[in-house]
Amino acid sequence: MHIKEVTLEGFKSYAGRTVVSGFDPLFNAITGLNGSGKSNILDSICFVLGITDLRQVRAASLQELVYKQGQAGVTKATVSIVFDNSDRSRSPLGYEDSPEITVTRQIVVGGRNKYLINGHLAQPSRVQTLFHSVQLNVNNPHFLIMQGRITKVLNMKPPEILSMLEEAAGTRMYEMKKESALKTLEKKQNKVDEINKLLDVEILPALEKLRKERCQYMKWANGNAELDRLKRFCIAYEFVQAERVRDGALNDVKQIRAKILELDENTEKLKADIQEMDKNISTLAAEKEAKLGGEMKALSEKVDKLSHVLIKETSVMNNQEETLKSEEKGAEKILKNIEDIKRSMIERDAAVKDLEDGASDMKMKAEDLTKKLDENEKEYQGVLAGKSNANEKKCLEDQLRDAKAAVGEAESGLKQLNTKISHSEKELKEKKALLVSKRDEATAAENELKARTKDLEAIKTSMGSINYDEGQMEVLQKDRSTELEMVRNLKDRVRKLSGELANVHFSYRDPERNFDRSKVKGVVARLIRIKDSSAATALEVAAGGRLFNVVVDTEDTGKKLLKNGDLQSRVTIIPLNKIQTYTIPDRVQQAARRLVGPDNVTLALELVGYGEEVKNAVSYVFGSTFVCRNSEAAKEVAFNREVGSTSVTLEGDTYQPSGLLTGGSKGARGNLLRKLDELAKAEADLSNHEKRLSVIEQQIGALLPLQKRYTELKSQFELKSYDLSLFHKRVEQNEHHKLGELVKKIEQDLQESKQELTEKQVQYEKCVSTVSELEQTIRTYGTEREGRLKALEKTIKSLKSEMQSMSKQLKAHESERERLIMEKDAVANELANLEEQLSTSNAQITSLSETLEKTKGQGYFHKARL
Repeated sequence: MHIKEVTLEGFKSYAGRTVVSGFDPLFNAITGLNGSGKSNILDSICFVLGITDLRQVRAASLQELVYKQGQAGVTKATVSIVFDNSDRSRSPLGYEDSPEITVTRQIVVGGRNKYLINGHLAQPSRVQTLFHSVQLNVNNPHFLIMQGRITKVLNMKPPEILSMLEEAAGTRMYEMKKESALKTLEKKQNKVDEINKLLDVEILPALEKLRKERCQYMKWANGNAELDRLKRFCIAYEFVQAERVRDGALNDVKQIRAKILELDENTEKLKADIQEMDKNISTLAAEKEAKLGGEMKALSEKVDKLSHVLIKETSVMNNQEETLKSEEKGAEKILKNIEDIKRSMIERDAAVKDLEDGASDMKMKAEDLTKKLDENEKEYQGVLAGKSNANEKKCLEDQLRDAKAAVGEAESGLKQLNTKISHSEKELKEKKALLVSKRDEATAAENELKARTKDLEAIKTSMGSINYDEGQMEVLQKDRSTELEMVRNLKDRVRKLSGELANVHFSYRDPERNFDRSKVKGVVARLIRIKDSSAATALEVAAGGRLFNVVVDTEDTGKKLLKNGDLQSRVTIIPLNKIQTYTIPDRVQQAARRLVGPDNVTLALELVGYGEEVKNAVSYVFGSTFVCRNSEAAKEVAFNREVGSTSVTLEGDTYQPSGLLTGGSKGARGNLLRKLDELAKAEADLSNHEKRLSVIEQQIGALLPLQKRYTELKSQFELKSYDLSLFHKRVEQNEHHKLGELVKKIEQDLQESKQELTEKQVQYEKCVSTVSELEQTIRTYGTEREGRLKALEKTIKSLKSEMQSMSKQLKAHESERERLIMEKDAVANELANLEEQLSTSNAQITSLSETLEKTKGQGYFHKARL
């Protein structure tokens, strides 16, 4: 595939449509006068091929490729290249059937740029793929070999020659695609890891927490429902109780109201009686006055009346004194009777207690007699039935028959045991002899077992001597993964912030050999740290373009950078040895603080942090400006004659003493310093995590041989342990071990059989002795039976008579007790009556004493004496 024709329209110096044709497939040369546009044809080819470094086509932006940058009415530049695609073996992928391929690229001033392939719109990536498939990569540094670069190509190093060959062979395209695919895979994997982490850290715990909270809520809801139900029961119960209380209270109210009505009626009657009596008194008084007829008559009548009253009262008082004395004597007599009755009650209580104690003793004796009577009756019935003992269920003949059967069973058991013991002893002797013959085999197996156990213990000791804990490496690897993730995230964060702050980076080439880069301090914005983020906008406005100035140590360093530093853009350099700094005097600062308050104004220099070596440069940038909290304070500071300094508000409005005001939309101001602060923190965190990662890597490196050795020993230990367990099983399954176990079992059975034989022998002797005793008892039982029956009859009769006597005594005690209790109740009633009489007598004595005292205190006697 080679170029057949190039069509230019509006591209660089070609304002009108220009067609360049007649290209040779192998070699082409463009000739012409200076300024005729020879280089522009090569630039147009590079333009269509998709060159990204516009410096190769002598332009700073795509707009400069348009004819006179669109100022002559031409607003777009279009270049079309027709490629001959007749050689199918060298055609691009997917275009084998097209004899020609036309690729067009067009740029529009202020508009949209586009590619076309055979007249159809295409993405830039599709166009690049087309050219890469035929080994055309215009962005390869060796694609264009300009004048003066032939020698460099000849002096290329092997890696550079390899890169050139890869481009020529077309494999570079796949390498680039591979790198792009790997980056995409890494991003997707990071996203998947992030999603998994989000699931593990936030979503799944949150779901589990929500499930628990749902269970708790259901329990709480059920509890609340139960509580509401119980509350309703309680309220209903309280309501019923309240209704009952209300009904009772209504009845009480009715009764009280009836009583109140009755009392009101009685009160009215009494009031009417009082009024009537008052009328009678007044009538009688009037009649008395009329009858007396004078004062002397009235006095004499009064004396007579008082005399009568005195005599009457004297007789009444004497009667009261006599009555009082008689009542006191009666009270004393009642007290004496009460004391006698109390003594009588105490005596009766003691008598009742003695009777109850005697009755309880008699009851115990009666129970003992009843028990003895039952035993004797049982024994009597047993003797009648032919039993030797009342507690036995069978007669003597049955007992003898059972005892003889037991003797037979014991004798047969003894024979069986003797046979079993002799057989076991014979078998034990044979097995022991066989076991002795297999001892050499057992000794060899035991020695091998000891050797294997010793090897296993040696491996275990070696494992213990290694300074490594199982799981320690896994913990460190987990920490390393965490730190790697943190470092990766922080690097992405630093890379992102660095990309956003590309205009703050200062790049240069060493102006001379062995140049000391520490002489270049950097951009002012990178040399400071804001102390208060709220003042970022104000500080950025106060510094203005000086934030992007470059600080160097001397003016010589600045000159070298400007001359040989290969700077990419215009910069302003601040030499620390020549810069003249200005800082607002202290008296002006104090006057500003006094004018608007210390909290409303701050020197801009005090709001930034910086190194001591760049102090002059920072003072030059910020030293002449105040930062004020609001516009009122800024106006006061800027326009006051005593202060008269430039002031900036926190929103970025500037007030200058000359009267110039700057403000309005602050746009993105303030973000630069904030992002720089974020970048510095991110870089510090990155450094810390990289150091931590380095420490972990060192620990892992130190532990790696120990882990390897420990893993090897652990593998050996597990293998040997498994081998030892298998050997144990083989040893347990060999003939010697089986014989040994069989001998132990036979010995144990033999021991148990001998012990059982001894027990059976004792049982046999006991059964024989029982048989002889029963036979002897049966022989003597006939002669003793009659005597025992008579003795038992006599004992039973005596016990019955004694029980009858005891029953009569109990009945007598019970009747006596009841009589005493009745007398005690009568005395208690009498005591209650006497106490009531005493209480009444005391009340009467008190009433008489009070009446007597009142009588003595009345004025009749004094009047009578007068």
